[in-house]
Amino acid sequence: MKTKNIKHIVACLVCCAICTACTDLDSDKYFGDRKTLESVFTDEIQANQWLAHAYAFLNGSNFEVCSKGATGNDGGNWNPFNFADDMYYGDRDNTFGDSKDADYASYNSFHEGNYTEAVGQNAWVRCYQGIYQASVFIHHIGMNERLSPDAIEDYRGQARFVRAYFYWLLLRKFGPVPIMADEGADYTLEYDELATPRSTYEECATYIADQMLMAAKELKYTRRDESNTMRPTIGAALATRAIVLTYAASPLANGQLQNGHHPSNVTDDVAKQLRNFDGTPLLSLTYDETKWARAAAACKDVIDLGVYDLYVDGFDDQTDGGDYPKSIAPPYDAEFSDKNWPEGWKNIDPYKSYCKLFNGSVSPVNNPELIFTRGNMSKSDHDNGIGSLVLHSMPVSLNGWNTHGLTQKMVDTYYMKDGTDVDGMYREWRQPGDAGNDRERPTGFITRDEARSNAYPEVPVWHNGASSMQMSQRTNVGKQYVGREPRFYASVAYSGSVWQQLENNSQSLWGVQVTYYRAGTDGYKNSFSYLRTGIGVKKYYNPHDWINAQNNYDHICEKYEPAIRYADILLLYAESLNELTEGKTYQQKDWKGNDVTISGRNISEMKRGIRPVRIRAGLPDYADNIYTSQDDLRAKIKRERMIEFMGEGKRYFDLRRWMDAPVEENKRVYGLNVFQTAQNREEFMQVIPVYNLSATFTDKMYFWPISFTDLKRNKNLVQNPGWKYND
Repeated sequence: MKTKNIKHIVACLVCCAICTACTDLDSDKYFGDRKTLESVFTDEIQANQWLAHAYAFLNGSNFEVCSKGATGNDGGNWNPFNFADDMYYGDRDNTFGDSKDADYASYNSFHEGNYTEAVGQNAWVRCYQGIYQASVFIHHIGMNERLSPDAIEDYRGQARFVRAYFYWLLLRKFGPVPIMADEGADYTLEYDELATPRSTYEECATYIADQMLMAAKELKYTRRDESNTMRPTIGAALATRAIVLTYAASPLANGQLQNGHHPSNVTDDVAKQLRNFDGTPLLSLTYDETKWARAAAACKDVIDLGVYDLYVDGFDDQTDGGDYPKSIAPPYDAEFSDKNWPEGWKNIDPYKSYCKLFNGSVSPVNNPELIFTRGNMSKSDHDNGIGSLVLHSMPVSLNGWNTHGLTQKMVDTYYMKDGTDVDGMYREWRQPGDAGNDRERPTGFITRDEARSNAYPEVPVWHNGASSMQMSQRTNVGKQYVGREPRFYASVAYSGSVWQQLENNSQSLWGVQVTYYRAGTDGYKNSFSYLRTGIGVKKYYNPHDWINAQNNYDHICEKYEPAIRYADILLLYAESLNELTEGKTYQQKDWKGNDVTISGRNISEMKRGIRPVRIRAGLPDYADNIYTSQDDLRAKIKRERMIEFMGEGKRYFDLRRWMDAPVEENKRVYGLNVFQTAQNREEFMQVIPVYNLSATFTDKMYFWPISFTDLKRNKNLVQNPGWKYND
């Protein structure tokens, strides 16, 4: 290729960046040695490096799961989407630390939409950079004569997946975005002529879905080996397609639902306001039920691959003093207790299964549930990754930050071990007609006699053979935390929970029980290092994790980001089927082009999506009357998603696609009375409003703002509703 043509390609990339992403792609970065594109893409190593660079833009601000993201001087990498009405962070309060950072980085500023149009824009920049990088690869990898045709096609499928995935991250955060021409832009045009308007949500979703379908047909692998765990597979492409189409079918992007499916105070104002300059609505104003059938068929494609399953760990009735306590069988259920997985839970441990899924005990290659991951997030990118989430969740007494916690709402959402609701669920803030109950909350603590008789075996303690230690650990646990489902104990760091630290150099620090009473090491104090609700997070914690000094990650186990896992596809399948008209059939195509019939509200198929998740959690299926009611099942699925995916960066976006955020995120945050000492532990367990955690939502918070710089560079780019156009 002549130098002129190289300059043309570089110029195209630069022009696209100026007009849409506000970032200059430096030609020296890619062509500093003045090599031609032929020499790059005919060399397998250099071609792989090119593709690897496209993958690299998936990190930082584009992580699915994060602590809250790095802030830097301008907040460019800020990614706090792990926090909604379920989780909060308290280490960047306005009253503590550097005021410049705190002004936009605090949980309250985030939760009130008080961040500016300049904050969190790195995702926009990096996604478009990755899009251009992948596009060049797609169009030039075919010139490599050293690779087999299958290898070239697989490489092209990887790049196509990555490019579409970047568009998906943009769509989810910013709403509809400009879709660039596949062949690039004509650099001879003026910048104003290159200015590209935003595509509609439906156009974006369809483009991403179509590209993922093409990628699935190009990719050659259903599983990758240990050295290629971050590379996409056929299932990863189909799963992303299913997720995108489900979002496109959801209320925010699919017009007003009929028959009162929306909460009474939700309007379509945001949809009416979001228009291009020519008046084109960017969100649909008309409801189309067939979009749910399209989403259901896409989910079914993933299920029917037969490649994935939920991760489970075996039942162990031996007390070995090791990582986990003796397995506890769920309460007897005639349908599930006597059957082995996947028809029942007889041979699995629901608690260990859920723990190990997230805490690094299982590698991606050996995890049948993990569909796509960006890799290990414990020992790299500490400001953003899961390692940082663990460090910020661990108590001060164990050298953690002790600032990431759960709301009482999240704690109440977990079921009891028999599948019933906890007494007092939402009672302090519920309104007539709301979920929950008005029963009194349990009071008191486990007594010594109850601990001695093993009255509450489901409450985890550390088994070291000393029954006195196990008994004392249980007597410090409040009755609000007994009899709960296994996912509760695997996820919630309640006052009185045990942190094993089995790799700690000091054996005296093995099996440490932590409480959050005022004046205690981990309780309320005049600093940021305390839990505002008195309830912490234990999901992602491994029994071998420990910290020898604050901000040190050396002893935090490797953990792989669960960007997409099979449980998500199962529940989305049930959700999509539930939104269809009962008894009506819809003709769709599977991913290979074959005809497939989707039946609306088919109970056996909805159970196919819901039951595995419930069985793995050790919980019975919903009652028959739940399945026969579309509204009741919708509420149950939303609750199941809140529990199953807590801490995985999904709740924030679920609330928005459902248009539930104006209701759920405007509810006052509740927690425990953290101002009480250990001498007043009964009062500590009282549920009260937490006035230093905000509860606010406005329409502008449906989508993230677009930066002023990008709006200035692209005259056809409209701002999201509620945000400013210029500074």
